[in-house]
This record gives sequence, structure tokens and C-alpha cells, in this order.
Amino acid sequence: MVIKVFVATSSGSIAIRKKQQEVVGFLEANKIDFKELDIAGDEDNRKWMRENVPGEKKPQNGIPLPPQIFNEEQYCGDFDSFFSAKEENIIYSFLGLAPPPGSKVTKSSEEASSLPNGDVVGEVQSATEATEKAEESGENEAQKEDSEDSGNLAESPEKNTEEITEEGAEGEAEEEEAEKGEEEQGEEEDS
Repeated sequence: MVIKVFVATSSGSIAIRKKQQEVVGFLEANKIDFKELDIAGDEDNRKWMRENVPGEKKPQNGIPLPPQIFNEEQYCGDFDSFFSAKEENIIYSFLGLAPPPGSKVTKSSEEASSLPNGDVVGEVQSATEATEKAEESGENEAQKEDSEDSGNLAESPEKNTEEITEEGAEGEAEEEEAEKGEEEQGEEEDS
């Protein structure tokens, strides 16, 4: 089985070139056999890639951008899928390959039932559920904090104003008394 990486060697986009380099560099560093297929210089490669990327994986404009990764005829994914698989340390199942002998990665029963794009059924569902639960709890916590904060803010300015006003009034009264005392002493000395 040969991994096919569809790239555009004459791409004007720096982002696309960096993504292509990262995929190719990773495959080379891990000694994974692959073939680079240029879609910029070969119309047949471009046409084949565009026809074989599943509809749900195509962007809104319908034209998938490189790099696109296939295992022979089976679609593995685009750069984002590759990056996620790399981060989750499931790159071999993403590529539809058996882990190399002696590697720490072993196939579990879930990995055996992987989807055509390399995603693992159980992991996709649990990751999605975990994300949804985290978002819900994060929203609830944020709402609670906002309501608590707004309650505290509504109370605190009044309290602070009262404290400042009382302190300020006391301080002013003391100053006035001191000034009157000084004036009276000055008048007594004059007489």
C-alpha cells in the first residue's frame, strides 16, 4: 500500500506550501512510503484528486486544496485531519497502515473499525461528545460568572460610594473644625 500525497509544487500560497512540507517531512522522517503527486503540473492528478475527495470533505467552493492524502484509492484526509491524527498519535490508523514493529502504538478493537477517512468510530463520537459537554459547561459557568459579577458590580459601587461619602464627610468636618479652632485662637491672640 502506497500513501499518495497530492501537492501543488508551484503554489503561490505560503500556507499551502508549509502544510505540504509538514506532511511530506513527517512521512519522510517516519520512513513511511509515499508518493508525491503534483496537481499543478499534471491535469490527470488534479482531476483524480478532485473527483475522489468525498463531498462532505470538500470546502464550500467545491475545490479541495492540497495537500490531500490517500492510501491507494482510499481517502485519508486533508491537512487538518492529518494534523489532528498526528497530535492524537493515531497517524498510522489515519493512514490506514499497520504500526511499525516495536512501536508503542497497538491496534485496538476500535481502531480496527475505522472510517474511510481514517477517523476511528469510537474516538470521533467520544471526542465530539466531550467537546459538546465542555462547551455546554463552559457556557453555563460563564453565564453564572457573568450574573455573579454583575450582581457584585451593582452592589459594590453603592457600598463604595457610601463609604467614600461618609469618610469624605467626616474628613471635611474635621478639617472645618480644625480651621475654626485656628481662627478662634488667632482672634483671641489679637484681642
